[in-house]
Amino acid sequence: MTEAELYSLYKGVFVPSGVHPPHSLKYYEDFTFRPDDIIIVTYPKSGTTWMQEIVPLIVSGGDPASVESLHNWDRVPWLEESRACILNLENRPSPRMLTTHFHYNMMPPGFFQVKPKVIYVMRNPRDVFTSSFHYHGMSSFLVDPGPQSDFLHKFLDGKVMFGSWFDHVKGWLNAEDKDRIMYICYEEMIVDLKDSVSRLAQFLEKPLDSEVIEKIAERCLFKNMKQNNMSNYSAVPPGFMDQTKSDFLRKGIAGDWKNQLTASEAEHFDTVYKDKMKDVKFKFVWD
Repeated sequence: MTEAELYSLYKGVFVPSGVHPPHSLKYYEDFTFRPDDIIIVTYPKSGTTWMQEIVPLIVSGGDPASVESLHNWDRVPWLEESRACILNLENRPSPRMLTTHFHYNMMPPGFFQVKPKVIYVMRNPRDVFTSSFHYHGMSSFLVDPGPQSDFLHKFLDGKVMFGSWFDHVKGWLNAEDKDRIMYICYEEMIVDLKDSVSRLAQFLEKPLDSEVIEKIAERCLFKNMKQNNMSNYSAVPPGFMDQTKSDFLRKGIAGDWKNQLTASEAEHFDTVYKDKMKDVKFKFVWD
């Protein structure tokens, strides 16, 4: 099926219509934020599920019940998706943990008024592309990726769900109130998860002793998180996601793009990347 059949255009970007109906987008626009809300913001396939595991464990002081009792899409729900409307988020105790794939300029007015804390996760766009390619191939609610070369051009042109990776990252890096935003790269978490958990705990003003930090980091290693049925999307019906084609939690590594892109595709990607990111001052781990 085509983009016209599966997606709707919302504030200039494609969103999958099946999980982002008009009433849920309206719910997000009118959402009442709290100053102590914790918002995980990502471009799709940048480490969202990983952060939805880490943050609840930090907030709960390491109590594993926080990630074993609720599916991650209810535990740290996407505000723009339809399930948010039925979870009674207004009645959840603080701090609420929430997720969004929205660009900075797509955030609703209440967000800018209240200024909740944001954890913004970035990942090497080459690996984002690789993960997205496999994800599109196993998800019935997304457009079939087709040949890799075609999907690569769509990705680099921003003609995919949630638009351009470049616009998404640049928009959030240029956000105001940076003291309320923690920027972290997927690759940093790969290299030293314990240090990443420690820094996240500091940002969330949730002091944890070293033993708890170590236990959280161990539990959130990809190989261990993948065993959590509340996080690995095994409960999603095969008609929605066919994990016989590709696991939702696939590899959890950095650099898999080297196994995916051809030499010419990698060269083209680098050319586009250098042009679009030439004015960005942020030092990425992968550069």
